[in-house]
Amino acid sequence: MYHRFGEDAYPSTSIQLDQFEEHVAKLTSGPYHVLSLSQVVVALREDTPLPDRTVVITIDDAYRSIYTEAFPRLQAAGLPFTIFVNTDSVGQVAGVLTWEELRIMEDAGVEIGAHSAGHAHMAIQDRGAMEEDLARMTATFLTELGHVPALFAYPYGEYSSELRAMVEDAGYGAAFGQHSGVATAGSDMFTLPRFALNERYGEPDRFATIVDALPLPVSDALPSDMLIQPGSGMANPPAIGFTVGEDAGRLDRLACFASHDEGLSMDLLGRRVEVRLTRPFPPGRSRLNCTLPTADGRFRWYGMAFLVPGAED
Repeated sequence: MYHRFGEDAYPSTSIQLDQFEEHVAKLTSGPYHVLSLSQVVVALREDTPLPDRTVVITIDDAYRSIYTEAFPRLQAAGLPFTIFVNTDSVGQVAGVLTWEELRIMEDAGVEIGAHSAGHAHMAIQDRGAMEEDLARMTATFLTELGHVPALFAYPYGEYSSELRAMVEDAGYGAAFGQHSGVATAGSDMFTLPRFALNERYGEPDRFATIVDALPLPVSDALPSDMLIQPGSGMANPPAIGFTVGEDAGRLDRLACFASHDEGLSMDLLGRRVEVRLTRPFPPGRSRLNCTLPTADGRFRWYGMAFLVPGAED
């Protein structure tokens, strides 16, 4: 998942152009299968096998550097990609795409996905505000593109059980967060993971690690909601646990890392993994990543995301 390209004033959301060109070169010269997002979603839903090292390229928001920098490079390389568009900003904000530019890319085969209207922190909004945003976005897509996208990405990667259910009930085929991990058959189709890439996390070694990553097959994951809302009854830190499938092999080298807590501990109860944090999650977004090295130097990777209201925007 990318946002901006060569916009050096925004290093937390931009990839340097030389880094991006290295990514494109690796994907076109190695044993990778870059498919469209819609192809992969259908395969996951129908449990159809995909080639090893299948990769999908997605871009969030609608920054103009997508059109000026990413689009020509990806088009020249023959690599499909999806843009998740927040509709309110298109054609209205400096440095953002116009609808004409989006139509040109869509006509060239680029997939357009939905990314809300106002790019608000929807997961902590009341239901009425979420419904109004989705309705406004839908109306704009119908006016400008003549259709509503089939796939959705949560703004900031933030979702709640309520928002997730609303997106599914609205008829979308899948929805995506921004927590790291490898999607696989059996993944929740409305909280699918993606690896975020920017200047800091776009170096060649990390890129090689993530495009070679394998899924860590997980079931019965707790908590079931990313949102840790005061008064909801969920403790902070919450009880965290999941069961790893037998096909992942031995778990003695499994390691978990929290973005805010270096002192966590982990208990293995057969195939059940229980993670115990020593500190509550702070306001804002936090992550837990669990990786399991394989004999051939790759990593099985599973990520969880958590959201505590109260952070500054």
